[in-house]
Amino acid sequence: MSREQQAVARARKAFQTGRSKPLEHRIRQLKNLQRLFAERQTEISEAVRKDLNKSEVGTQLYETLGLEGEINLAVKKLKEWAAPRPVQKNLLTLSDTVYIQPEPLGVVLIIGAWNYPWAVTIQPLIGAIAAGNAAVVKPSEVCVHTAKVMEDLLPIYIDKELYPVVTGGVPETQELLRQRFDHIFYTGNSMVGKLIMEAAAKHLTPVTLELGGKSPCYIDKNCDISVACRRVTWGKYSNCGQTCIAPDYILCEPSIQDRVIEEVKKSIKDFYTENPKFCPDYGRIINQRHFKRIMAMTEDSTIAVGGEHDESDCYIAPTVLRDVKPEAKVMQEEIFGPLLPVLPVGGLDEAIKFINQGEKPLALYVFTPDDKVIKKMIDETSSGGVLANDCLVHYSVSTLPFGGVGNSGMGCYHGKFSFDQLSHLRGCLIKQLKMEGVNSMRYPPHTPKKLGWARFFLLKNPDLGWMARMALLAVLAVVAAVALQTYLL
Repeated sequence: MSREQQAVARARKAFQTGRSKPLEHRIRQLKNLQRLFAERQTEISEAVRKDLNKSEVGTQLYETLGLEGEINLAVKKLKEWAAPRPVQKNLLTLSDTVYIQPEPLGVVLIIGAWNYPWAVTIQPLIGAIAAGNAAVVKPSEVCVHTAKVMEDLLPIYIDKELYPVVTGGVPETQELLRQRFDHIFYTGNSMVGKLIMEAAAKHLTPVTLELGGKSPCYIDKNCDISVACRRVTWGKYSNCGQTCIAPDYILCEPSIQDRVIEEVKKSIKDFYTENPKFCPDYGRIINQRHFKRIMAMTEDSTIAVGGEHDESDCYIAPTVLRDVKPEAKVMQEEIFGPLLPVLPVGGLDEAIKFINQGEKPLALYVFTPDDKVIKKMIDETSSGGVLANDCLVHYSVSTLPFGGVGNSGMGCYHGKFSFDQLSHLRGCLIKQLKMEGVNSMRYPPHTPKKLGWARFFLLKNPDLGWMARMALLAVLAVVAAVALQTYLL
């Protein structure tokens, strides 16, 4: 039996003991996870620095702070989330107990990504624990140091049988995907997402795919261009552009292109100094393979800002490309790096047409003071999420579902959405062996009269107050008694 098989088998055996289900256990595990971030922040930050050149403050800001917030929310709301959820009844079920009972799915596989290795790996784990599941955690092998720290630290703080960490590369991931899981949660690109879905189909395993795509950013000529570009610059170059919801490219009218480029240039200098290579807040490309991939995208476009690079250090300066054509190399795939193409368009309608010609993106950004422009953009496009007049921050709102649509993913998470995504929402109807006369309408022989009664009870769903429900129950009791007497005669 392989190491991967053993981890899955142990997790399933541990889940079958039932110990992951009590709310006390879930809360205890979540608090232990929170203690990990409080006690081991130095080790976590040092590993992320080695992998992505993030500072300790940057690691807390973009990786662990949000996780602490998710844990706080889950601990506070878990009893409410896990409680039976009453639902509206129809006339036939007025005297019955009808509710939704969230229950754990079983053993969840979580395959993390390398760009935010803690945030996008542990956030679904928080949801899995809160929902009462076991979970096999597979951190990205691309972040070598972080994967090792995760492998070492998680078993110290949380149940190592219920939540094992499996490290390794493609062979180990493929072996995991051969096993049967009750849900697979993957964060990454659409090409691998298709392979995940194919493997899951063999066991009819449901999946959550958090992918990406080319998230567009439309800048209206009537907006405050200086503020808009400052926010776009932050959203684009954070983590060296290696963010799934980074603005991938700018659409704007030709009349403001030069101003947009100049304002982005100013913001780059404000954020990362004259020489970003030596700025502690500017990251690095994860490895040389991605470095070469990104640099190849610049070959047929005009560099307006930046362009400096150092392959030995995996450094690419914050770069802006001007007058980019739709057929340019940089427009053929998600950039996932510090290149910002600017594409001139004739206005809002042309921007919407261009966006709709591509795959549905994970995020869509629009900068404008005009609510009508925002509404038109929302009404006439489709994307995982929409954010007007800012970048990235919708990810931090736990009451919003975060996820893609179409090529940018399926399923969603964050806050209660994580809990629901990794739960089975079980429909429950509890009846009593009484009022059998009401049921005579469904029993053979079927007659037009019985059909008429059935239509009344199934299609009439009035919004009844408490007094009305009591009165109707009394009427139903009489109807049942009469129907039963008729049936017996």
